[in-house]
Amino acid sequence: MKYKYTTRYQGAIILNDQILLIKHSHHKYGVEYWLLPGGGREEGESEEECVQREMKEETNLDVVVERLLLETAGLPNTTYRSYKTYLCNPLTNNAQPGYEPEPEASELYEISEVGWFDLHSEEKWPSSQVLNRFVFQMLKEIQKKLTYI
Repeated sequence: MKYKYTTRYQGAIILNDQILLIKHSHHKYGVEYWLLPGGGREEGESEEECVQREMKEETNLDVVVERLLLETAGLPNTTYRSYKTYLCNPLTNNAQPGYEPEPEASELYEISEVGWFDLHSEEKWPSSQVLNRFVFQMLKEIQKKLTYI
């Protein structure tokens, strides 16, 4: 499957020293993993508009995009060549699993859960089976940028 996006725009939604992650559950293989909500930018959208739309679609939250927090290179041979993570403040705290409007994505997986995770310590973060090293490193960078560590 070929995706039309090269950059993933994602949100670090922070509330009460916790960050919101979404869980993808793959239909075919039963694999589940946590990541930051986000996706590709549509034609005519600014980066901030993209982040706001993606947060609404995937978490049912309206957010205020505060600023660009991180720019990260993607891993070789993966969907995205780069990641831009924006610091977001939710206007409410009633996050719920959203949906993937793109047919190619929704055929592969669903957003099955949302969860808030403590930025003070990774001890209660998802296990390495469902939080890969790449996402773990991004979370550590977010902790550093926001001076939690």
